[in-house]
This record gives sequence, structure tokens and C-alpha cells, in this order.
Amino acid sequence: MAGNHKRDTRPDDEKPRSHARPRREHEERDSPRTRRGKRRSRRDSPQRHANEPPERFETKEKRASRATPDRSPRHKPRSPERRHRHDPSSYTSSERSSNPLSLDSLAKLDAYNEKQSQRPQEKERLLAPKERDRGHERRQKEKVASGRVLKDKSKHRRRSEYSKQKSRVISGPLAEEGNVRRRGGYIAEESGKKRFGRKCWFSVIAVVLLLVILIPVGVYASKKHGGGQGAAGLSSHGPDPTNANLKGINQNDIPATAKNTYLDPFIWYDTTDLNVTYTDDTVGGLSVMGLNATWDDGTQANENVPPLNKKWMYGTMPIRGVNLGGWLSIEPFITPSLFQSYKPNQGIIDEYTLTKELGPQKAAKTLEKHYAMFITEEDFKQIQGAGFDHVRISYAYWAVTTYPGDPYVPKISWRYLLRAIEYCRKYGLRVNLDLHALPGSQNGWNHSGRQGAIGWLNGTDGDLNARRSLDIHTQLSTFFAQPRYKNVIAIYGLANEPKMIALPTAAVLDWETKAAAIVRKSGMQQYLVVGDGFLGLSKWKGQLSGVQNVMLDVHQYTIFNKNQINFPHQKKIQYACQGWTEQMRQSIDLTTGFGPTICGEWSQADTDCAVFLNNVNTGTRWEGTLPTSDPTTSVTTPHCPPNSGTCSCGKANADPSGYSDEYKHWLMMYAEAQMTSFEAGWGWFYWTWVTESATQWSWKVFIPQRAVT
Repeated sequence: MAGNHKRDTRPDDEKPRSHARPRREHEERDSPRTRRGKRRSRRDSPQRHANEPPERFETKEKRASRATPDRSPRHKPRSPERRHRHDPSSYTSSERSSNPLSLDSLAKLDAYNEKQSQRPQEKERLLAPKERDRGHERRQKEKVASGRVLKDKSKHRRRSEYSKQKSRVISGPLAEEGNVRRRGGYIAEESGKKRFGRKCWFSVIAVVLLLVILIPVGVYASKKHGGGQGAAGLSSHGPDPTNANLKGINQNDIPATAKNTYLDPFIWYDTTDLNVTYTDDTVGGLSVMGLNATWDDGTQANENVPPLNKKWMYGTMPIRGVNLGGWLSIEPFITPSLFQSYKPNQGIIDEYTLTKELGPQKAAKTLEKHYAMFITEEDFKQIQGAGFDHVRISYAYWAVTTYPGDPYVPKISWRYLLRAIEYCRKYGLRVNLDLHALPGSQNGWNHSGRQGAIGWLNGTDGDLNARRSLDIHTQLSTFFAQPRYKNVIAIYGLANEPKMIALPTAAVLDWETKAAAIVRKSGMQQYLVVGDGFLGLSKWKGQLSGVQNVMLDVHQYTIFNKNQINFPHQKKIQYACQGWTEQMRQSIDLTTGFGPTICGEWSQADTDCAVFLNNVNTGTRWEGTLPTSDPTTSVTTPHCPPNSGTCSCGKANADPSGYSDEYKHWLMMYAEAQMTSFEAGWGWFYWTWVTESATQWSWKVFIPQRAVT
């Protein structure tokens, strides 16, 4: 249609009535002055007032209100009761706190934010300009005070009954670092289509302002420890457990065939919270020894998420979880003390070589002490206190069984896995079971148990190890199909990080299809997880379409890519806000991607300088001391950002109490940018909860002292 005329689409009863009849052709057009005189005459006519309906007296005011709503001075003030209800200063001391990461102190403000976001926009238009600006400013401050920036309502508002309550708050890196460059930053130019940088930056700025303005932040300083502690190092520090629950148990009740085996509680290093009554009962060939007969699934991680026995609305409620890495499956950079006493020429570089060097008895003693001391009940309590709702527990196949030639410690980690699940239940935390190491190694990296060649679906024993892996899933899924695990185990992983860029893609997909069928046949209906295999999320559209309730897991880091580790700080945040957000949004859309997608691992780490991160006794990309036989991965020149000065790992590995304010501020922004990006998908798990010395990888290290009660 030509011109800018718009058709009035309002219902007839809402349109202003007109008293002017159409001008006939023979009538002359009145001059403007004549028309004004006639209008005044009609307006002042008593006859007109007498004949018109009463509501017509309000037409002028109503018309003015509709025409210029923003200029109306007649905004109705709130009642004292409403002012009190929406005034944050009116909350009681139990509702307010100088600690913004307390779940209790933020609940009221978060509820208000959610309610405000649902109010009709019409009321906003009825405010005068100054009042509207003041209201906007007030709401922004209250959102900042709550530590929560609401996401796009059309895609991310939670639709369960819990979405009407309060938003969850996470402590940790968000609490440790805070501030933002007030101007500038990487916000993409708009060129005809919507870009992703702006929302991500708004979220970062809001949380940062909360931290800078409202609270003093405390940091647990990570004490640096030297080497030379070897296998009896930091991961097993502390007093020995008392094992008081063995009192009253008669050693003669243990059959001779079970004495001095993993079923004999009198040789367990730690019996805390375990049922020490002997039983040889198994489910799926796996022992139930240590489990108590009763359980309670009525617990919840916090008041803003459903208890375990209520449904979690995946896809509308983002996962906010943390990994327990390097615990039941050893990873050298997480517990370097287990490796530091050995000389480089001894070749002790992974759990395979470590346990082989120690021998069966010493390996069992060393690793069980590590299992007992590195993660305890207190950690699960703190995880709940930090605001998490999911825990990803990494474990290895030797928790179930070992094979000829394996030096791994068999089955001892199994009871610590079962106890960990019970601790998660106690604190309302849902579990993501992550099978981190498969027979033969699915990726050839040290955290798969054995560094070197891939022996899973590859090499002489590749098919054999693939069948063994399916057998392990048969046992595991049969055991975890028991009713006691229906609610607490929410996600079941098939294989962590299969290196599909080095394996036949079709063979991996075929194995995953078979594994999924085994799990479903056993009776487990939980979500399954498959890794993206480093193919990239875009390559997974239409894959595994015959498998129901499956999530795609991507692990996002910039520091393991020599073309990304040298990004300046602002560009790293830009990459998270734009690149990762876009990838997530495309992946969860079935028309462009796989469907349900999570980020199973990410971290704040700015460098690859953590001790043993790139394997034991190897260098770093940051300093340019990482030569390899592959020219695409070899790094022999420093790869720190331009204009950053000397590329030294000394600063990166320093005690965090010595970090500059500016660096803390950036770390905070980087963490928040990543969380915002991954919640464009189904959520995330931070890697990892605790380390011995790799500060930027340890969420626990960054928890403010006042955040956990």
C-alpha cells in the first residue's frame, strides 16, 4: 500500500465515534476557520450535551490518554502495601544480606524480578517519561542486587511450578572476581540480523556490578605446594578416619573366602557412612556391599529447584553443575602430588603407569586413601551451598572389573562411587554418571587411564575392547536400573570424549547405538549422554535419531587450541558470547542441529600453565615449550596474547591472593560469559570442583568464605 497510512484494526466498540457525515458532492468544502467555528459551536451546545450518552463526556480525556500515554501526568501511585511489597529495603534481616550469593537473601528479589518480567507492557507505557525512567532504573538495580539477569523469555523461562518461585544463584568464580570495563567491549555490529554479543554483555555487566557495588569478596587462597610428595601427596592429606561403625561387628562374621578382599570392611581405609554388615549380594554382578536399605528422595538442592522425587524440566530449567574430576579416575594436573616424586625418565605419566610402578598392594592402599580424602561429604555439602543442582561424577571401568594385563586397582572405587551418589541424594543433587575411561582408551589421553595409542575401536584389540565396554554398560545399567536410583541419577554417560577425529565416525555411532539399546533394555530411562567427539556440533544434525532421550555433550575450552589461547581477554569473552552461544542455539534446534545439548566441561582457565595440564613433564602453548610430532599441534613459540608482556607461567600459576583487581575482574566476566552462553543450550558442568594447585580450574578455591554455611 502506498504511503504511510495504517488501517485502524481496533474493534468497532473501541474506535472513536465520529459525528460528521460524509460530504456530498454538491456541498462546498468549509474553510479551516469556518470548520473551527462550527466545532466550537457544537462543543458548547447544551443540546449536544443533553443528547449524548454519559460516557461521551470522557472521550476527550480517553482520546488524549490513548494518543499520548507517555505524557500523561495521571499515573496512579502505588498503595503503601504495594510499595512495601516491592521495596527491597522492606525485607527482614533474614531476607537480606550483604552476601549476594546466599540463596535465602536473594529469594524475594528474584521472585520480584520474575513477576515484574510478566507484567503487561501496557502499564509501562502509562508512566510519564521521568517516572518510567526511574522505574527502569529501579528494576535494573533490583535485578543486579539479585545476581540474576533474566534471559530471553520466549525460550528460557522455566515452565514448571518452580519457575514461579526464585531463580538460583551460584557462588564461586562469580563471587571471586568482579568488575567490567565501563565502556566499549566486543559487541558485534548489527548488520540486518540479530547478533549475540549484546545480551551476553548485559548479563555480564549486571552480575559484575552486583559484585563490585554490594559486597566485599573473600577468596580462599590456594597454597602452593612443591613437588617431591609422590604418591603419598596432597590428595590424601588429613587424619585417618575413625571407622567407628566397625564397633560391634564381629570379624568372624566375614567368611574366609571374603577376608582381605574388597568385601572385607576391616581392610577398608574408610567406612564412614557405609553399611559394614557383610553381604555377598550383587545386582548385575556388582556388589551392594556398603549400601543402606532405605533412602529419601524428598531432598532438594535449594528451594528454587524441584526435589529429587519431582520431575526436572530439562530444556526449560538449565543445568548448573560441577564435575568431580581427577577423583575416581586420576588426572595428573588435578592431583600432581601423585606424580611429582618420580623422575622424568621413569615415565610415570598416567594411572596405568602409576599403578604399575606401585604394584597391586601399594597401589590399592595409595589410591583408596586418595578416594577417601580427596572428596568427602563436606564437599557435597559445599557444592549444594554454592548453588549447584547437578554433579558429574567421573569414574573408570576398573570400578567394575579389570582385564588380563591391567595394573589398575579393581573395584575399590566402586563403593566410593556408591557413597558419592548417596551424598548427592542427601543434599538433593542430581547425578550425571560419566564413564571417563573405557577398555583400551577411547582417546589416548592420560585421563582415560592410559596415555598413548587409542585401543578402543582401533588397533589389534579395538573390537574386543568395544565389546568389553558394552559388557560393562550391561552391568552398570542393570545395577542403576534399581528403583533407588530412579530419581537421583538423572543422566547416564556412555563414553567420555571418544576421539572421533581419529576414529571411524560410523563405528563410534554404531557402538553408541548398541550401548543405548543395552541401557534401555536394562530398564534405565534416564537421559543418555554422548560426546561430540570433537567433530563440532554442526556435524551432529540427524545423528542417533533412533535413540530417545539423549543429550549431546560438548567440552569448550580456548586454551587447548593454539589459534585461540592467544586471544586478548576481550576477544575471549566475545568468542564465548557470540561463537559458543550461536553454536548452542543452532545445536538445540532440530532443524539445524542435534537437539538437546549441554556443555559438560568448561573452566575459567586463561592459560595452559597448570602443572601437568598438557601431560606430565611437558611444556605449554603459553610459553611456546610444547613441541610435538604433529605440526598442527606443535607449539615452539610463545602463544600468549599480543602486548601482554613476557609469556610466563609464573603469573598464571601464582597464588590468587596476588591477582590484580583488573585480572580478577576479567576472570569474573569470562566465567559469566561462558555460563550465559551454555545456558542457551540445556546447561553446563564446570571442570572441576577441586584441584591441589591448579587454581583457575578449581571452583572450590574461589568460593567466598561467607558463601557456604
